[in-house]
Amino acid sequence: MFVSILWKLFIALLILSLIILIGFYFRGAFRDRIKYKVKNPLQPDDPEFPFVLASTTNSFISNGVITDFWNEAGDIQQARLDAIGQAKHTIDFETFFMTPGKRADDFAIALAEKAGSGVEVRLIVDTYGTKDISKQYWQRLRATGVKVSFFNSFNWKAPLDYAGRTHRKLLLIDGNFGLVGGAGISDLWDGKEKKDDTQPWLDVEMRLEGEIIRILTGVFSQHWTFEDCTANFAREKFQAADDKDNKHLMIVIPGANPTIRFSPIQNFKYNSFICARKRIWLASPYFLPDEHSINLLVEAKQKGVDVRILTTSKRSDKKPVYYASFEHYGKLLEGGVEIYEFQPSMTHAKLLLIDDMWATTGSANFDPRSFCHNEELDICSAQPELVKGIKETFEKGFAQSKRISYADWKKRSLIKHRILGNVVDFFQWQL
Repeated sequence: MFVSILWKLFIALLILSLIILIGFYFRGAFRDRIKYKVKNPLQPDDPEFPFVLASTTNSFISNGVITDFWNEAGDIQQARLDAIGQAKHTIDFETFFMTPGKRADDFAIALAEKAGSGVEVRLIVDTYGTKDISKQYWQRLRATGVKVSFFNSFNWKAPLDYAGRTHRKLLLIDGNFGLVGGAGISDLWDGKEKKDDTQPWLDVEMRLEGEIIRILTGVFSQHWTFEDCTANFAREKFQAADDKDNKHLMIVIPGANPTIRFSPIQNFKYNSFICARKRIWLASPYFLPDEHSINLLVEAKQKGVDVRILTTSKRSDKKPVYYASFEHYGKLLEGGVEIYEFQPSMTHAKLLLIDDMWATTGSANFDPRSFCHNEELDICSAQPELVKGIKETFEKGFAQSKRISYADWKKRSLIKHRILGNVVDFFQWQL
């Protein structure tokens, strides 16, 4: 009897495994990965560099000015509340992650006050990323006049579509200025929700003005799903900046409709690596490189480029992903790439610095979800204000990090890293 039950369980597991394997097969889990090879890559100081990079990644070229930059979690929350407080006509906000708590409550109070005074408030929130927020929260906001759109709700007619998320973080005020970064609306950023992570997170946000706001307004409108789909374009005319030396030029990388065959975010980052001549500093809380990106980083290091990775430690809010990330360190460390794990708390900053010339930040992580599934929003610019802010954030992060050695990596756990990490890594690349 017992043997019969075990046999039936074995058959059931075998059938389930076959179904899963077939599912992965049809999703293309075993396809060859695209490799980026560039003959005669442009150097970052070439005037054509931003235009070539933008054209190959379905990105937008615009002009704008960075008028503020923050790399403290508390400052980012306050900057958003202050921006909302300045609104006179419109507030457009798109975000991925929200959890119940003081930050979400303060956010709701600020929006409700503006909606009650006649300001048009529109929110795009990701269905999955805000699943912990109660229905009553949204009902109270709607009762004050706030319009709320949930991105990509589950549809039984196309269940696999639910894998796509909006991971963008974009706040637009009166069509005149905007805030772009990577932080969610959650007390996690204040170190208040996890016992092993009690310090504020490391993250960044920037304030933008100028013609780029028109582009960002269009980016927001891509996901606005109400019948009145008119965009809140700038109410003031901006004078185009004189950009002969690219000082005010900005690249907007929306990462829209990514696929494994073509990922704008992945394309942008990989080609940036190829073009770098002096420096590649990369920061991502969820760092899951594929073999090709590892090879690109190692090859850059072998050519004399200063290649450093800033990522999270075991304080990660997604520990299984951290174990998967750690599994990828080996070849990078052997190749001389420096890897730093931020110690005080979770680092959530997504940063890229190329040759002290081009700095990129926004919402995109260096992982398959940001590359192939999420709608993202990154901004790249050579403006000294952004380059300085991102370089200082890197230096702040490195100073509070543990540099991982190859000897450290070889001592990794069999269960957590080698087994669990590899399982998580496989599913992360497929889901």
